[in-house]
Amino acid sequence: MKDSSNFSHAERVESLKAGSVAALSCLLGFGAIALVNSLILAHRWDSLASLEVRAIDLNFAFRGVMALLGGFLFGVTYRYAIRRDTNPQLKSGVVLAFGLVRAFGQLDAGLSFEAGLSFDAGKMPAPRELLPFAVVGVESVVLFAIAGLVLDWAIRRSLIKPFGCL
Repeated sequence: MKDSSNFSHAERVESLKAGSVAALSCLLGFGAIALVNSLILAHRWDSLASLEVRAIDLNFAFRGVMALLGGFLFGVTYRYAIRRDTNPQLKSGVVLAFGLVRAFGQLDAGLSFEAGLSFDAGKMPAPRELLPFAVVGVESVVLFAIAGLVLDWAIRRSLIKPFGCL
């Protein structure tokens, strides 16, 4: 049976490498962000106390696995999207798209309950009540920006080949 795709085995291997590098970058970034949240942000601002990691439990491990899987998908997509292009808007757009989807997903999944935010009908929340959501959104974009920078570095060093260069 003939493979109907135009992707060679070498292209698939490069995509696997890109996904693996991005996954590891996102996992390490997730750990660093959790550390910053716990040691700095949660202790300086009361409204960010919900971001503190109090225990390495199943919930934290699940969030780490989601960062790992999201990073893998980002790496594969990023390699295909940028190809040989050096357009910074394209690279930033891929990072922003993944970051915002992750942030909105977390928001939709119920982080509002963890942050203790409740909206009363007809009443706008105070800016300090929205701060945890802003931090989570920025974290998500930063996570994929880290992975994008690492992938760009690996591509410049020819550790990973851009799509279409094989």
